[in-house]
Amino acid sequence: QVQLVESGGGLVQAGGSLRLSCAASGRTFSSYAMGWFRQAPGKEREFVAAISWSGGSTYYADSVKGRFTISRDNAKNTVYLQMNSLKSEDTAVYYCAATGGTADEGADFGSWGQGTQVTVSS
Repeated sequence: QVQLVESGGGLVQAGGSLRLSCAASGRTFSSYAMGWFRQAPGKEREFVAAISWSGGSTYYADSVKGRFTISRDNAKNTVYLQMNSLKSEDTAVYYCAATGGTADEGADFGSWGQGTQVTVSS
């Protein structure tokens, strides 16, 4: 298990940008594929993006392709989500998660952070 703590959420106007960070504890961070998910009020949690343990492969939901970028720094035990051209429909609580499996939407993400709120005003 790895402990995850998200930060960087906040209130931003439509068209603006935010960068979320997820700091992980433990010395095995580099062995985990990482993902970002989000949950809007009244909706189910949905996949946003994932990145392989090396950072060499990334995957995105169609709704964020071209606007969001996932990256990681294994030396800092941190994964990032750069969000540009934000829309009101991006408003949600964003969670990072870790999996020992492959980096895709269907992986078994066994460790989760507490979430960080992103609110996009129109």
